[in-house]
Amino acid sequence: MTDKPFWQSGHRPTLIMAFLYFDIAFMVWNMLGPLAPIIAKDMGLSPAEKGFIVAVPTLAGAILRLVNGFLVDRIGQKITGAFGQLVVIAGLFAAWFFGIHSLQGVIAVGVILGFAGAAFAVALPLASRWYPPQHQGKAMGIAGMGNSGTVFAALFAPLLAKAFGWNNVLGLALIPLVIVFVLYMIFVKDSPHQPPAKTTSEYVKGYLRMLGEGDAWWFILFYGVTFGGFVGLSGSLPIWFTSELDMTPIHAGYSTAACVFAGSMVRPFGGALADRIGGIRTLSYVYIAAAALLVAISFTPISFAIKFPLFFLVMGTLGVGNGAVFQLVPQRFRHEIGVMTGLVGFGGGVGGFYLASSLGLAKQWTGSASAGFLIFAGLALIALAGLTSVKKRWRTTWGAAIQGVRI
Repeated sequence: MTDKPFWQSGHRPTLIMAFLYFDIAFMVWNMLGPLAPIIAKDMGLSPAEKGFIVAVPTLAGAILRLVNGFLVDRIGQKITGAFGQLVVIAGLFAAWFFGIHSLQGVIAVGVILGFAGAAFAVALPLASRWYPPQHQGKAMGIAGMGNSGTVFAALFAPLLAKAFGWNNVLGLALIPLVIVFVLYMIFVKDSPHQPPAKTTSEYVKGYLRMLGEGDAWWFILFYGVTFGGFVGLSGSLPIWFTSELDMTPIHAGYSTAACVFAGSMVRPFGGALADRIGGIRTLSYVYIAAAALLVAISFTPISFAIKFPLFFLVMGTLGVGNGAVFQLVPQRFRHEIGVMTGLVGFGGGVGGFYLASSLGLAKQWTGSASAGFLIFAGLALIALAGLTSVKKRWRTTWGAAIQGVRI
């Protein structure tokens, strides 16, 4: 343990670039959410199809995070991040240049955007490995604040689509992508505190070993609720605001951006709060509040004055939870952080895919998305029950071995 203050205990340029890289990656990863009402109108998509095109990048990102988790430990964070950025840049250029004219084309773009979503499994180890245990919550919170990129997508994608057409938004996104890529290559450095490089077979065995750890499954569930809820709502709220409240895509984007901003900006607070009072206690409060808010969303009248504050609060709550989960992960799995970031990120992506697609299906089958919100509230309560069941063991085993760090 080091006595250095936070900003002197790691590599500041890398931490800042981890945030910027994550931020722009999340911006493009979530572009289809605010564009979905416009694309759906242009192509005549059903509610289920709208939910699906929003969910595809989330699922693709979840799967590719497992790949990035391998590459981070195998070839380092910097090279892994550079490769992912180049794939997204090339894919978006092709989509913009040739144009998208079908549902299948939108789905293909969603898969490419999954590489941006997989930035999660690079940016967090990039920051984490530079900082000691007592500063993990703050470091991971700052890097994870890149979730705020979703705000830019919600704010600007509908405006740019109205001015230039939604297909050209894909080309305009290349500008910040290229700028951040250049800065990333200049300023990012891998931490000298890297685990030994593993062969492919060793890595597969590492994944299987982690999947044999009951604690790994708990973290997958916990992040599946917090991050899954955050990213699922980020993509689905533009559709909900336009379909339920008859808002224009631009106004729906503004409203979504405000909610996403709440969830993104409080993530460092969630990490810092977990450092102060413990990640377990913080997460317990998060799941109780999230479940209550989702139930309220399901049963209150459809009115902007009622629903918007509830969405704003639930996104803020989930953002606190995201920071708290990743205060705990490096404490429990510090030497397997690449693998665990991939696995936990996969769980978050699957949670987001489930929520976004279930809201679309619920709307198509029942005429209302309320059932989707209620089921996700139930998942939050399941996560709370699981956390309650393991907290005593965690505090008396690996938690007790970490001097000066509250879990």
